[in-house]
Amino acid sequence: MPFTIDSARGIFPNTLTADAVPATIARFNQLSAEDQLAWIWFAYLEMGKTITIAAPGAANMQFAEATMNQIRQMTPREQSQVMCDLANRADTPIGRTYATWSMNIKLGFWYQLGQWMEQGLVAPIPEGYKLSANAAAVLQTVRTLDPGQQITVLRNAVVDMGYDTSKLGSYNRVTEPVAPPKEIAQRTQVTIEGVNNPTVLSYMNNLNANDFDALIQLFTPDGALQPPFQKPIVGKDAVLRFFREECQNLKLMPERGVSEPAADGYTQVKVTGKVQTPWFGAGVGMNMSWRFLLDPQGKIFFVGIDLLASPKELLNLVR
Repeated sequence: MPFTIDSARGIFPNTLTADAVPATIARFNQLSAEDQLAWIWFAYLEMGKTITIAAPGAANMQFAEATMNQIRQMTPREQSQVMCDLANRADTPIGRTYATWSMNIKLGFWYQLGQWMEQGLVAPIPEGYKLSANAAAVLQTVRTLDPGQQITVLRNAVVDMGYDTSKLGSYNRVTEPVAPPKEIAQRTQVTIEGVNNPTVLSYMNNLNANDFDALIQLFTPDGALQPPFQKPIVGKDAVLRFFREECQNLKLMPERGVSEPAADGYTQVKVTGKVQTPWFGAGVGMNMSWRFLLDPQGKIFFVGIDLLASPKELLNLVR
């Protein structure tokens, strides 16, 4: 076999990704718990002026409802302590519960906390609070990012909070219900300038239709998917779980691409375009690339998904 997952990750090496995102997250993680919470609050308020954050659906929030009500009934001091414990990844009952939630439930949890802080139902950041110099610098960095990168930073800031799942032992992952696939009559078909590969087109169309069962059949048994700034997810079972937990109701809008032969009958394809998420609506499109490596039978051995450094990278299709 000419490719391994590691070597497949190197296709189209000239793709310029938004390295400012992991760098900003690394700086955020070095802040104190108090500064992290204040930073989230200030970022939430600022983003609300320029980016519409969608309210979470009932399906997302039913699993967090008991925890949310527990926090709402606490004293302000206790509420502040819970949030600090989450930022510190402390071993607490709420920290353990939070760790088991899917990304969307965590985002809904913080959205609701932000709403309650604005309404005075949960302890807000004290009036007149000043960010530390380091936290202010991180916030200023986020102000300079494009909207797609901003929402990625904010998402990653809260998703990794809570107790470390690697220390939990066996646990049940808590996720919202999987959205049913769209009816055939409701589906639209993408077109990609320069690419007519049926596997690549089916990947986009099935993901847009929430048809994850059809989507996973496009992969080889040992195929892998690498989300932005993460390690590859290997094997059809793990990839399918990722699609169901983190990719519901996405809108992929591929624009253009290039297809090239690779070693031993493989094909490598790069596509660029935009993605809209249900959390941030039609006003924010993240500039993305998809780097596919297809085996001789046209199955996906590897797909790397990249958040691009700038809108002009949508035109960068060279190897």
